[in-house]
Amino acid sequence: MSSIKQALGGDLRQYGIVGALIAIVLLFQITTDGKLLLPNNIASLVQQNAYVMILAIGMVIVIIAGHIDLSVGSIIAFIGGIVALAMKDAGMHWLVAVLIGLALGAVVGAWQGFWVAYVGIPAFIVTLAGMLIFRGLAIVIVGETVAGLPGSFNAISNGYLPNWLGFVANRDAVTLVLGAVSIAALVLSQVRARRNTLKHGLHADPLGAFVAKVVVSAALIGYLAWVLAGSRGGAPIVLVLVGVLIITYSFIMGKTVFGRHVYAIGGNLHAAILSGVNTRRVNFMIFVNIGLLTGVAALVTTSKAGAAVASAGNMYELDAIAACFIGGAAVTGGVGRVSGAIVGALIMGVLNMGLSIMTVDSAWQQAIKGLVLLLAVAFDLINKRRAGTR
Repeated sequence: MSSIKQALGGDLRQYGIVGALIAIVLLFQITTDGKLLLPNNIASLVQQNAYVMILAIGMVIVIIAGHIDLSVGSIIAFIGGIVALAMKDAGMHWLVAVLIGLALGAVVGAWQGFWVAYVGIPAFIVTLAGMLIFRGLAIVIVGETVAGLPGSFNAISNGYLPNWLGFVANRDAVTLVLGAVSIAALVLSQVRARRNTLKHGLHADPLGAFVAKVVVSAALIGYLAWVLAGSRGGAPIVLVLVGVLIITYSFIMGKTVFGRHVYAIGGNLHAAILSGVNTRRVNFMIFVNIGLLTGVAALVTTSKAGAAVASAGNMYELDAIAACFIGGAAVTGGVGRVSGAIVGALIMGVLNMGLSIMTVDSAWQQAIKGLVLLLAVAFDLINKRRAGTR
């Protein structure tokens, strides 16, 4: 057992986070008399928390590099207002409005990245200013609620994949096929990654631990697909969107030069500079990226509500930051994973839904989530101190 623990090393933290998520799910499944894992509730969990997962993907990259972004909530309100007005008042097709929203997110990210990367102003200050600027612009531009948006646009967050294949045992066949494809892709990618690791003589998990990890992950995906297949619409469209983003950014952070440079900057900035990393360009692209993902989150948020309001996105930045830290990102930078941020977002979502089903007051919900965040960061710091002592 000790040899396995030593071999797993830093992955123990990630396994602990997944274990915490499973424990929280089981706790609420018991305390809510089995209501938490009802098919429609699982679909709602995905739809209601998609914005947190999308923002967490971008935020964890920012945090790994040693920065923070406090402006994403305000930018969501700003972009959401622009997109809604483009469709409602300017009469643009919703696809054109979506492209405008994505482009605007990238431009806003470039604006903030310029001040951080090339002027040298700390990201905390730049994004704090951005939080005020874009919230003010959202209030000016949106004014009152902009509703009556096209149904096709609203389907981004509220719609489900079309049922092309009918039903299997009263379950949506498209969702079951999607789950099977996801499991196959998981197994293939994990086996290929382990084979490449061993081929280059690098450290790999023990075979037993590797098999257990793949089996548990496949079982969780299969169970999720089975439950979702029994919901009123099958697999939500936004789940596919989030899944594509998770796969894409996991690859970027784990397999590309850009991802390695982000970790290098967060781990040791001076060493990264001496190694020839163009830190200004990398930092600039980090903020362009989170701007783009904030644009995606703005589209998801606006389509979910079916309207744009100036108060949209309030406190969203704190949800995303909390998801990253709960998911194992280090306060000091240099440590974090996209998968961990997603698990952190799911923990936040399960807490929200479970406490809501139990009719816990919203004020207590905020207090409990704050306590979970504090304990997660404290746990991480204590582990690092113990590791340093050893």
